[in-house]
Amino acid sequence: MSDEDYTFEKAAAGASLTYPAEAGSLRKNGHCMLKGNPCKIVEISVSKTGKHGHAKCHIVGTDIFTNKKYEDLCPSTHNMDVPNVNRVEYQLLDIDTDAGSVSVLLENGDTKDDLNLPKDSSGNYEDEAEKLLAAFEEGKSLLITVLVSMDKEKIVSFKEIQG
Repeated sequence: MSDEDYTFEKAAAGASLTYPAEAGSLRKNGHCMLKGNPCKIVEISVSKTGKHGHAKCHIVGTDIFTNKKYEDLCPSTHNMDVPNVNRVEYQLLDIDTDAGSVSVLLENGDTKDDLNLPKDSSGNYEDEAEKLLAAFEEGKSLLITVLVSMDKEKIVSFKEIQG
C-alpha cells in the first residue's frame, strides 16, 4: 500500500452536464446549448457552402426552463454542446402553496423538499402548476414528472396514480 489515500467521487453515467455533437447532426426537437442556455431545437436550417467557408447551421431553440427563444449560427462541421436532459418521476407528498415548494418521495424512501412550482416571467404560476394545485387539493394521489438538466430542475407534468 502507498502512503497516499485516494478518494474517488462517485459519478453517474451522465456525470458531465453537456457532451459535444457536430452541429450538422442536430435535429428538430433535439436539445443543444444556445447562448449558454439548454434549449429544445424548434427550427434548424443548413445553408450550402459558399465561395468562402463551411456550410452553416442556423439553429432556433427555446430554453427548456424559461421558454425564452434563442438563435445561433454555427458551421455544420463544428461541435456544439448538447445538454444531458433527463425526466424523472416522483410521487407527490405535499405542496406548500405559500412558499410554492413541493415535497416528493424518492425511490429509496427519502423525501426531497427543494422543488418549486414552475412560474412564468411575471412571477405567476404556469398553467401546469395551477392544474397540479387543483388536482392536489382534490386529494388525488399524483406522480409528477421533473425535467433535470444543467443542475436545474423543473416540474413539467403530472398524472394521477390509479389504484
